[in-house]
Amino acid sequence: MFDPTYLLDWANLLLRWAHVIVAIAWIGSSFYFVFLDNSLTPPTDPELKAKGVDGELWAVHGGGFYHPQKYMVAPKALPENLHWFYWESYSTWLTGFGLFTALYLFNAGTFLIDQSVHHWSPAGAIAAALGFLAGFWVIYDGLCRTVGRKPSGDKLLGLAVTVVVVFAAWAACQLFAGRAAFLLVGAMMATAMSANVAHWIIPGQRKVIAQMKAGLPVDPVHGQRAKQRSVHNTYFTLPVLVAMLSNHYGWLYQARFNWLVLVLLMLAGALIRHFFVARHKAKVKGVTPPWPFFAAGCGVLVGLAIMLAPPPRPLASAVAEQPPVSFAQVQAVIQQRCVMCHNAKLQNKGVALDSEALIRQHGQQLYQQAVVLKLMPLNNATQITEDERALLGRWVQAGMP
Repeated sequence: MFDPTYLLDWANLLLRWAHVIVAIAWIGSSFYFVFLDNSLTPPTDPELKAKGVDGELWAVHGGGFYHPQKYMVAPKALPENLHWFYWESYSTWLTGFGLFTALYLFNAGTFLIDQSVHHWSPAGAIAAALGFLAGFWVIYDGLCRTVGRKPSGDKLLGLAVTVVVVFAAWAACQLFAGRAAFLLVGAMMATAMSANVAHWIIPGQRKVIAQMKAGLPVDPVHGQRAKQRSVHNTYFTLPVLVAMLSNHYGWLYQARFNWLVLVLLMLAGALIRHFFVARHKAKVKGVTPPWPFFAAGCGVLVGLAIMLAPPPRPLASAVAEQPPVSFAQVQAVIQQRCVMCHNAKLQNKGVALDSEALIRQHGQQLYQQAVVLKLMPLNNATQITEDERALLGRWVQAGMP
């Protein structure tokens, strides 16, 4: 039979592939409808006005012309064929949770826990991780039901949700391994996004259709609530994406104030997304797009890059003065920091480092993962030092003598 670890790697690959595909579909349709809503102009055709059309848009794509129209609150009669947009959301969450389960929950002791951050059991870490997913939705939904329904409550709601996200980022980084903490914050926001679709947007649309079929007046509150949650989803999108991508960059989640790094990354994403959302409205109104928001988002990223910048590399003359690195020194570091997870019996990711030939065979991978990206050792479980990483780097750069 196949090695369970090998099968888990295949599950990881296929779930990740499916997750990216359906996420592209969901985000693409979401971005398109946000663009559409903010680019509509009032119709000039009397027939469209008589039908209840509130906004229209002419577009050209793929060799043809399109003329989408929006009815407010609903058309006078339901069309025979009505397309729904919800499986993209549900599929994204299901594949994402499957991937999170296969990679993090099944290997909680390795991926969720960093004993130097918080010492607890895999069962406790799993329960807390699931609590983050459910707890954020409960708090966020409660704020929308209360603060969000007050007159001019959108700004207060936005501030309240921001505070909750910042606290969650800080708490996650105090409890979980940095890589898992970043991913978990993104996953809790993505869970709220999909829950918005499942519990508010789609049910609201179903109620509107049921009222129309029953010949009852359509209550506009369903559309208003769905619109509010849809707007939240579009602002969550870029922060969620950068949180998900961050686990490929050890220098982000291993930073001293990693929770602040995550918050600033998500803030930059939200500011840039706001620029693009507002830009569509500005184009219709013929006013200047809100470039300060775009500049602010880029400024946050530049400031973060400066904050995380490593110390300057030593001059070539200084490097030349350093004594050459012997293989014995390299092997001593690998024996202490790497071999426990990369040996003849346990070859994580198919890599073994328990002999000179294998170390040389995987030297470039070792350099990339441990020196450049600083992803290994995972969660720095073996406490490799910066000097040891530098030693490995000098040895590889010297041609692995």
